[in-house]
Amino acid sequence: MRHAVPLSLLVASLAFSGCGHKEEEEPEAEPVVTVEAAPALSTSISLKVTAEAVLYPIQQASLVPKITAPVHAFYVEKGSHVRAGQLLAELESQDLASSVAENRAAVDQAEAAFQTTAGVALPEEIRKAELEVRGAKDLLDAQQKHYDSLQELFRQGAIAQKEVTDASVSLTEARNRLELAQHVLDDLQNVGKDQTIKSATAQREAARARLQSSQTQLGYAKIVSPIAGVVTDRPLFAGETASSGSPLVTVMDLSSVIAKAHLSPQDAEQIKIGNPANLLASDGGASIPGKVTQISPALDPSTTTVEVWVQAVNPQTRLRAGTSVRVEIIARTERIALVIPEGAVITDESGETFVMMIGEGDTPHKQAVMLGIHDAGNVQVTGGLKGGDRVVSTGAYELSKLEPDVLKKTKLQIQLPKEDEEEEEEEK
Repeated sequence: MRHAVPLSLLVASLAFSGCGHKEEEEPEAEPVVTVEAAPALSTSISLKVTAEAVLYPIQQASLVPKITAPVHAFYVEKGSHVRAGQLLAELESQDLASSVAENRAAVDQAEAAFQTTAGVALPEEIRKAELEVRGAKDLLDAQQKHYDSLQELFRQGAIAQKEVTDASVSLTEARNRLELAQHVLDDLQNVGKDQTIKSATAQREAARARLQSSQTQLGYAKIVSPIAGVVTDRPLFAGETASSGSPLVTVMDLSSVIAKAHLSPQDAEQIKIGNPANLLASDGGASIPGKVTQISPALDPSTTTVEVWVQAVNPQTRLRAGTSVRVEIIARTERIALVIPEGAVITDESGETFVMMIGEGDTPHKQAVMLGIHDAGNVQVTGGLKGGDRVVSTGAYELSKLEPDVLKKTKLQIQLPKEDEEEEEEEK
């Protein structure tokens, strides 16, 4: 009859039986060792990179006042849910409102001056100049006719040369007068008009700019949320003075979160943007799926690590900003892989890996294997086994220490894993 013995007693029992002296030697019994076994299964396995991370909101707005003034009123409390564009607080602004009214009146005054300059004063001067040109032209035409008639009479011998000369002088004076009047008109139309209107326009635009500046300053008194989210900080109370350098209200959008983890360069090389990931919260609840959205192209000089961002939807704002979580990034998945328990693998002093394979008749022998992905207590076998091969999952290391001649004689008694035994007892 075969007897199952623990591996720790196997070698000692063999030695003891060899030292005992009997008159008649009995046949040496084959050692039987109780182990747990597992088959090499064809299934999927994933390469996962895990790290600790800190959560940040998908968006955050720290609203810092641009003016220093007492707080007139708050319209939200810490923890309030707000929408984008919602009024959160107002600062005292009576002096700013007075400045807006004053500058608006200045704009009206400048606009009226512009209309007067462009539509009344300058056109009147231009009309006067046009009349001067018209009068000078009429005079020139009359002088030209008078001169021409005198020239004809002189040729007929009816008048003296002196009268023709006097008429020529008068014609020249009329021509000069017309040129001067035309020059004045051109100046008014081309130079005077532009400069006068430019001056009036500049005054009007300056008044408008002062009004816009005062309106902007008045707008700074209203604190409006640029994003939808939750108010996470509101350090002051109504009546206290808000400083232009300190946040008055902080709003965080926690509908999604970003887990920022720091990985070694070797781990970072295995992942890429878009890889699926899971956030494992410390509360022990269900994992939250996400994906890699950013991988820093440079190392952090203080830690020589690579910062990686994993973004995930935050249902019911279960995760809080600033919380530490564990990030599990799925870098690669083999859909069809040969997988065995990681505990079945033994590594010798030279770094070679092997398993204790169960052959025919439940006899063990060493089998070299090549490994791939390690994941959650399982490992991918890329060479040395085929589907259905059985390996020792518990007790393999002790078997590997047996001498080869002892190992050849050893028989294995396969024991179910504890969880399987408990299931069988429950079924009974």
